[in-house]
Amino acid sequence: MLELLLSLLQTSPARDQIFLLLFEPSEADSCYALLLNNKHSDRLRELVFKLFERMLRCDRVYEKNKQRLRLREAGYSGLSLLFSELHITPTLIRCLLNQVLHTDSVVNYKDMMALVQLTHRAGPGVRLLVCKRVYQLLQSQQDAAVQISRQQCWQDTLMRLYLRGEGSFPLRGSDTISTCSLDLNRSGGTHRLDVPHERRSRTGSRLEDDRISVGETRSVDSLENGDAISLLDTPSSSASTSTKPWVLAKSGGLMLDLSHLQSFEGGDSGSQTPGSAQSTPSPLETSKPFPGSTGDRDATPSLTEDSFLFSDNISLGESFNNAERAEEELCSMLLEIVLCVMWRGVEGSDDSAWIERGQVFSALTKLATANELLLPVDQIKLSLMERMLEWSVCDNREASTSSLPQHTENAVRLLHMVQDFLQAEGLVNPALWTEKVLEETVTLMDSLMVWYASGSQWFQLSQVGLRLLLGFMAQEDPEVCAMATAKLNGILQTKEVSSQDEACYLLGKVEGILRRSIQEEKQAEETYSFLVPLLRTLLSKVHRLLYMELHLPKLPDTNGSPSFFEDFQLYCKSPEWRVYLDKYIIPYMKQYEIETFSQGHETMALYWKECYEAFMVSLHKRERDRGESKIRFQEQFVEPFSRRGRQENLRYNSMLKQQHSQNSATLRQWKASRRGLVCERGPQQDEMHWRVSSAENFSRMRLKLVRNYNFDPHREASALRDNLGVHQQRVNPDSLLLEAVKQVKVSDLEDDILDLPEDDPSAANNQVEAEEVGQKEKLVLWEDCELVTVVDVVPGRLELTTQHIYFYDSSQEKEEGVGHDFKWPLSQIREVHLRRYNLRRSALEIFLIDQTNYFLNFKKEVRNKVYSRMLLLRSLSLYGTRSPQELLKASGLTQKWVNREISNFDYLMQLNTIAGRTYNNLAQYPVFPWILADYTSEELDLSDPRCFRDLSKPVAALNERNAKAVREKYESFEDPTGTIDRFHYGTHYSNAAGVMHYLMRVEPFTSLHIQLQSGRFDCADRQFHSIPSTWQTLMDNPNDVKELIPEFFYFPEFLENQNGFDLGRLQISKERVNDVILPKWAKSPEDFIHKHRKALESECVSAHLHEWIDLIFGYKQRGPAAVEALNVFYYCTYEGAVDLDAITDEKERKAVEGMISNFGQTPCQLLKEPHPVRLCQEEVDKRKSQMDSSLLNMFEHLSDLKSFFVEGISDNVPILKAVVPKNQSHSFITQGSPDTMVTVSKNCLVGTHGWLPYNKNISNYFTFIKDPTVSNAKTQRFLSGPFAPGLEVTAGLFVVSHDGKLLFSGGHWDNSLRVTSLLRGKTVGQHIRHMDIVTCLSTDHCGIHLISGSRDTTCMVWQVLQQGGAPVGLNPKPVQVLYGHTDEVLSVSISTELDMAVSGSRDGTVIIHTVRRGQYMRCLRPPCESSLPLSILHLAVSWEGHLLVHTCIEGKATLKDKNALHLYSVNGKHLCSEPLKEQLTDMCVSGEYVVIGSEQGYLTIRDLYSLSLCSEPMAMRVPVRCVSVTKEQSHVLVGLEDGKLIIVGVGKPAEVKHSLRNYIAQSLEGSPLMASPLMAPLRARSPTRLLHQRDQLVFSPTSHKPRRL
Repeated sequence: MLELLLSLLQTSPARDQIFLLLFEPSEADSCYALLLNNKHSDRLRELVFKLFERMLRCDRVYEKNKQRLRLREAGYSGLSLLFSELHITPTLIRCLLNQVLHTDSVVNYKDMMALVQLTHRAGPGVRLLVCKRVYQLLQSQQDAAVQISRQQCWQDTLMRLYLRGEGSFPLRGSDTISTCSLDLNRSGGTHRLDVPHERRSRTGSRLEDDRISVGETRSVDSLENGDAISLLDTPSSSASTSTKPWVLAKSGGLMLDLSHLQSFEGGDSGSQTPGSAQSTPSPLETSKPFPGSTGDRDATPSLTEDSFLFSDNISLGESFNNAERAEEELCSMLLEIVLCVMWRGVEGSDDSAWIERGQVFSALTKLATANELLLPVDQIKLSLMERMLEWSVCDNREASTSSLPQHTENAVRLLHMVQDFLQAEGLVNPALWTEKVLEETVTLMDSLMVWYASGSQWFQLSQVGLRLLLGFMAQEDPEVCAMATAKLNGILQTKEVSSQDEACYLLGKVEGILRRSIQEEKQAEETYSFLVPLLRTLLSKVHRLLYMELHLPKLPDTNGSPSFFEDFQLYCKSPEWRVYLDKYIIPYMKQYEIETFSQGHETMALYWKECYEAFMVSLHKRERDRGESKIRFQEQFVEPFSRRGRQENLRYNSMLKQQHSQNSATLRQWKASRRGLVCERGPQQDEMHWRVSSAENFSRMRLKLVRNYNFDPHREASALRDNLGVHQQRVNPDSLLLEAVKQVKVSDLEDDILDLPEDDPSAANNQVEAEEVGQKEKLVLWEDCELVTVVDVVPGRLELTTQHIYFYDSSQEKEEGVGHDFKWPLSQIREVHLRRYNLRRSALEIFLIDQTNYFLNFKKEVRNKVYSRMLLLRSLSLYGTRSPQELLKASGLTQKWVNREISNFDYLMQLNTIAGRTYNNLAQYPVFPWILADYTSEELDLSDPRCFRDLSKPVAALNERNAKAVREKYESFEDPTGTIDRFHYGTHYSNAAGVMHYLMRVEPFTSLHIQLQSGRFDCADRQFHSIPSTWQTLMDNPNDVKELIPEFFYFPEFLENQNGFDLGRLQISKERVNDVILPKWAKSPEDFIHKHRKALESECVSAHLHEWIDLIFGYKQRGPAAVEALNVFYYCTYEGAVDLDAITDEKERKAVEGMISNFGQTPCQLLKEPHPVRLCQEEVDKRKSQMDSSLLNMFEHLSDLKSFFVEGISDNVPILKAVVPKNQSHSFITQGSPDTMVTVSKNCLVGTHGWLPYNKNISNYFTFIKDPTVSNAKTQRFLSGPFAPGLEVTAGLFVVSHDGKLLFSGGHWDNSLRVTSLLRGKTVGQHIRHMDIVTCLSTDHCGIHLISGSRDTTCMVWQVLQQGGAPVGLNPKPVQVLYGHTDEVLSVSISTELDMAVSGSRDGTVIIHTVRRGQYMRCLRPPCESSLPLSILHLAVSWEGHLLVHTCIEGKATLKDKNALHLYSVNGKHLCSEPLKEQLTDMCVSGEYVVIGSEQGYLTIRDLYSLSLCSEPMAMRVPVRCVSVTKEQSHVLVGLEDGKLIIVGVGKPAEVKHSLRNYIAQSLEGSPLMASPLMAPLRARSPTRLLHQRDQLVFSPTSHKPRRL
């Protein structure tokens, strides 16, 4: 995009408009933020700066509009602070320098110094490039040094370039400068700025004709435009003249790519046409004096060996591969820059100027204390002082009369600084006393005529000079010593020594040097020869002053004695000389040093202190300014860019989400279309494969199979099992994991009890309901969590609002683009249980009304917060807040089981649920017992106790041999570490591997089994291939302790290899493993499940099941009772045994979690005392007979059924619907009042009658109270709107809501589905969605969904709207529209909990769809031998999902074989058929029975599984129009053609009349029933009359006429 934009700026006719647009705030300048992104390359940075350069060179825009782009307000300091070290590349620095130096007519030195600061984090190569540019500015710009010296804390900025950082890197070949190299081989050895011509002449330097060889370099912008510029060009360089021109290479001879740009210093030289002969001369060829030098200096001095020398020894394209050379050049050039700024840039000689100069040394000192420098800090300081001395000499020699005092003052201060430096640092490092310092110091002092000037200041300075000379004389370097000695000798020859103290000082110092030279044999003669002339001169000067003739009579003569050299060498060792020195000279010498030089030291110490304080203040100000600049830069550039970036990301992500949503929708539609094309009813039929669904019925049975659209035959897994595939072995880390588990063992476990706030959940729920009505949905909380399923653990986020619970799947791959997202109203939540996951108390399991459940794992500290909030939002049972033991006790399940109110299966499933067992986690799968011991007999005799297993013992200890081995293993086990407790079994009766072992024939357990076996099927002999063999293995192997899973009692499909997997062959018999081998007494998998279930509910199991419960859930699970019962397992299987949170290593914790998941987990202990025994059937019957209000189940007393009739409801008009809704609620005041019975007649008359099902004191055991409105023409209530002409109105057109408040009806002329309020008798909803008449309706067991069928061949699933838990109507839009039939739909049924919508049509097919997604599942075609059309007139779905189908052959005249019943499993397997001799008019399924009414007037009860008659048909004498069973299974309501209502129940002859009268008197006097409108005619009557009227409502059996009592 940037390249396109640059191209438009160059070629587009609208480039002026583009420029104006780019100069808008937050447009082009936002590109600064791109420079900070570490992901972008140097190429992009070059393009950004190229864009900036084009914009800044644009002459169509006012300069004030360019200030933002030049960072005038924010500053480059802020930009530099935001760069990371990875960003500092030569290309970046080159581009920044080009922008700062060449896009403005005046150089902004503040910005340039910010770039210098940026290079502090770069390598020496990059710093060298910047230093060269700064050096060029100092040469070419008159005020450059002054401007730099005015920048805040410039000393630290420059000195930090000496740092040797860890991130420093040498120049790379593609990023180097191809320019003039500093010649390190010159005699001077250093790189210097030009010194005055006179100084060069004085030192005898010769001129050299050195030239600058410069390769062709270009600016960022001009590289592509053919513009050639000099590398060293600056804005003022065009004014310079060349002494010798240099030739530019042809432009076509070298083409540079932007990515290999060689120069940091792109110039601003204008345009140079290709092929021109000459280029702009280098400013270094015409050396200029620095600002501050005298004006009469030669304007064009020549370069000498002391000048800054260049050589052409590096050509274009070469790189500084030698890092050391780059560092040396950097140090040399940096020295020249610092020297120029501090000597030429800092003007004046006062205290402030010298404090500025002194801060350079303070900066060096501070940096060196904590960092490593490129050179030793003393060496840097020494080099600076050498050059300062040299420049000071030049300044004083060339100074005019007006400037001489300033230069003189600078020289004096400099000499004091040098003396202090050498006296302080030189004592530690003698190498600092260099010949150069001596030479320059002596020259400077000579130029100042210090030795001969008068005045205290000059005298003090002369003393400083003498001290320096004496210091140089003391050095080991003979040249230095000789030069200093000669200089001091010359001074003494012309200078008088006026005081004794000074004479003592000089003599003491010289004699000390002499003595040391004599003591050091090495170089002794040479040094002595230097000192003797000085000593002779000194002695002659101070001989009289120090009274030597008196104290030293033997002193050799100093005046012209030829032997003085040898004589004094001997004399200086004499005692006379030593005594004289020690007694008279040395004490005065020391005293003189203190008096003369201590003040100077204190002054310099104060000076350095002031310099350091000033430096720290300046540094603080600079850092504060940089921080403010950074803030401004972020506010002006980074934050707007980030904000726009976030907005763009949101827009882009929104677009991606929409695109993904569209793609997902398209994919779903395509997959749905494909399924329709390749299904049983499609043009092409594919082989169908199945997997287990998560749908459960109300007994928590997962019965259903669903289509597996991603089926894998697992042929590779079969090949690997047979060693035909390629497989890689993995290291088993179990030993390491067990060691980790030992370290986090927990000894004691507290109950999982949740502390909740003492709020009233019901009050909170009322508040939430009020919010739902009056306010919008609000988010309450959200937390990250994991959705645990059988197949996977799905990461996601849970959100709780005031109305719904949401889960958003955040996994990478979502099936069909939908994933595991879900959304449910809070009103649908039935229960929430605290759960453990991998032995951690961190999970919740949510159960919904339609039996859907979700297992969610949270962070440990989050789980309780989510749970308590959920309780407050939804008024749920607080049992869940208790421990599992308390929950079981509060539920009353144990007592219900003892009293045989619930089955053994339901009780075991509830115990598993309370104990934390769940289908969603294989490690905590529900566990059921082996109950049979006979798997070999031809017939199963459930009355024989020998057929059953001993439930009091663990399955591995059923025979004595195994029990003995287990006991010995326990007693002999000892853990040396004491960590592992004794145990009987190293494996577990319920673990993930065991579950997959049993269910390996059905997906997804097949895939999980293969995954567990490292990508292969287990060998055939170890697979679950035979039930008898598996039982025998348990008997033979004490280490095999696997119990059963619930599927053994309800799921026959897991015993069949329906998917055709290659499971291998047995090793001995070579028999191929396919379906599971069944016991001999089982004819089919369905027969096995049926008989196995009957065995579970048998008397023998009922009498002993509590013993197995004690082992698994009860007091024998742990402790001494478990030891005695041989029931102790490995300690890691018990809840709370391991604290996973104590494992800090994430990988180790994940591995331990995996081990726990596969090893098995013991359920929560629910009982700590023996479980009560179940009552036998006789005891239960006896107790019921003693209770007045105990209901009698009609299906348990089929031989005692009696029928009673009620007339007067709708005389001679058929009753089409008679039903008692099952979920009628009563308030506390109306407890005991009658339920509502709803009747609908063919003339649309609706009645709501009173119904009390049972009281023993009534002869017919029920109470019916007729609705008085049905017999009064003025108060009768009819359904609104006529039915469609020609439509046969049947019971299937009417559905009553479960609370008895609404009536849903179809068959109306306008194709509508209507909702009528039974309380008000008015239509409250009318939904027209079908294209033809609605022909049938049905509702589910939960009351959540309604299904409608129509003549338009479609079915629709509707959601029943709820308010406060009560249905109020239908959602205007159907949830699903189901297709597939080719003719009129005649019958429908729905099971929300099993996710089944079933429809039967006149086309003779039964189609099953899913409710939640509306997916086609399968099509059933009931068997029929006739060629005549077959219609599906009635459908019913049992609680286990069995599908009962009534078929009728149309057009057949006789009843023989015209009607038939067909039974299918929940998965569409045809189980049996039964022909009917009568025309069936209505049927219903209740439990394990089918109730049928016929056109011939018979009521028939059949067994659901065999379809055989359970009792003789009951004659109703007139055609039956509807049948229904009451919710207690106590009565059957039968509507007849003649308008009578028949009530069938368990009836006995009237025993005594007064029993009835006593009941009526007791029940009605003061009863709420009297307040009912139905009893209005009976109020205000005498008790005798009341009893008489009540007798009218009680009827005799249909075989008798109505009987008045």
